[in-house]
Amino acid sequence: MIHTEALTRTFATPDGPVHAVRGVDLDVAAGEAVALLGPNGAGKSTVLNMLTTLLAPTSGTARVAGLDVASQPGAIRRVIGVIGQHNGSFGGLRVAEELTTHARLYGIRRREAAERAKRLIDELDLVGLGRRDVAALSGGQRRRLDLAMGLVHDPDLVFLDEPSTGLDPQSRANLWDHIARRRREHGTTVLLTTHYLDEADAAADRVLIIDHGQIIADGTPDQLKAKVSGDLVAVDLGDPADVPVAAALAARLPGAHQVATAGTGLTFRIPDGDAVTPEVVRALDAADVRLVGTRVRRPSLDDVFLTLTGRSLRDDAA
Repeated sequence: MIHTEALTRTFATPDGPVHAVRGVDLDVAAGEAVALLGPNGAGKSTVLNMLTTLLAPTSGTARVAGLDVASQPGAIRRVIGVIGQHNGSFGGLRVAEELTTHARLYGIRRREAAERAKRLIDELDLVGLGRRDVAALSGGQRRRLDLAMGLVHDPDLVFLDEPSTGLDPQSRANLWDHIARRRREHGTTVLLTTHYLDEADAAADRVLIIDHGQIIADGTPDQLKAKVSGDLVAVDLGDPADVPVAAALAARLPGAHQVATAGTGLTFRIPDGDAVTPEVVRALDAADVRLVGTRVRRPSLDDVFLTLTGRSLRDDAA
């Protein structure tokens, strides 16, 4: 559905060229959901803008739905759906009018356009809002309208550029439920960007991590998390004077690494953290170290990014 080879984009600036995308090779199969993760300025939106024909590549090739982005941009725009970071709807039009007008722009006959608008209003929990001015919608309702606008022509491929930014948790969850249902019922292919790592983990079959304009990791969420060596074990102590003793005990555990201390806390990574925790408790008790609590956390996609780049996606998103 999407295939790129050595795709690049360079911007000319007064300070010299900026290489935003540096030779991206990308393959997305029909029906697949792929998340593109990376910090601000990594090249995510630039890649999407090239694939959606909003920006011409500097070099390399890209085919979307079997069409060449350089020579067939108009044909590509007719068969893809795009939901950008910002609202694409306008105040002054009613919800049903906005959807019907959008469908007509794709050459859909008036009657069918109205039928599609009604169906999407029902599917995307906009019932009762068809005659409401777009400007009067809540943030969650407006994002669902944006999704409806991107789907009104029944595209097989949908691009989602941080679609849930600014939404409350319930609206975010509802949005992704609708996208998941669309995939189940229509086999829609999805390429998305997001700063919310839980969304990528739950919604994507495969995750690509981009940094400095290059893809540095590609795999399922579980495959990428397996690159992080071990679970994170956190130990909370009652007395800061006991922290060096606890750290020394942790460092002697087979497979323990990345031992770190802060205040009355200690963290380290180790394979199978749940199985190791009882051993840690016994060792601390034998050393007369007062334990307040322990926690074990499985590797996350943010841990993957931190391991690969030395930076946290969460810090960048904040």
